[in-house]
Amino acid sequence: MNVYIYNDSFISLLNLIKILFKNKVKPDNIKNSDYTGDLFANLIKLDIQEDSKVISEFIKYFNHYHFNLIYYVFLSKEENKELIIYYFLLNYFKYHENLTRMRNLKCVSEVLRISKKVKNEAHKMKGFTRFKELKNNVLYAEINPDNDILFPLSIHFKRRLSSEYWLIKDVNHHLISIYDQKEFYIVKEDDVKIDEILSTKEELFKDLWCAFYKTVGIKERKNDRCRMNFMPKKYWNYLCEVEGEL
Repeated sequence: MNVYIYNDSFISLLNLIKILFKNKVKPDNIKNSDYTGDLFANLIKLDIQEDSKVISEFIKYFNHYHFNLIYYVFLSKEENKELIIYYFLLNYFKYHENLTRMRNLKCVSEVLRISKKVKNEAHKMKGFTRFKELKNNVLYAEINPDNDILFPLSIHFKRRLSSEYWLIKDVNHHLISIYDQKEFYIVKEDDVKIDEILSTKEELFKDLWCAFYKTVGIKERKNDRCRMNFMPKKYWNYLCEVEGEL
């Protein structure tokens, strides 16, 4: 079984797929560099150039819609996402823009299912991400998404909080997005040391918000099931108003 290895990034994966297409190679599987293989796996690591031009090349041929589909698949935690992307792009050469209508093809149904799931989580996290002000006036938030959605989330908050300095820490994937009022940079968690001491103003607003939350609640109308439908418990870790309820 021939397993082709790429260097973790989306650009590296696209460059590998480009090479495979050019040489008319159909891989048994494609994995990132963390893959150690099994007894029957023949790991093949090609000399792949990290050429970012490949993105514009793929968008030009496959259009933005289909390119975004495969990008969200790449951000997912699906085990064989790379091979799914490969066959989706391969079939595009045959069916072109009609491909997404052909849900009988496994690669199409999987791409549509996975991309929708990742997009939904990214959309929810735009509303569920809770920032707090640190003592150095930097806004700081922690998230725990299933999929690697820090990049699209950072694009959203770059527009939403363009005049602020902020940090978003992805606890599950050990990544941190750092925004400096111009651009954001995603780095590994170990590369950044964060002093999580809240500002005096933040402590005050936290106390006021918790007091307001408890005051407006009506004990006789409390409905935990309804509340969890709108705000699943997986998002409660970083909400000050529900501390002690987990």
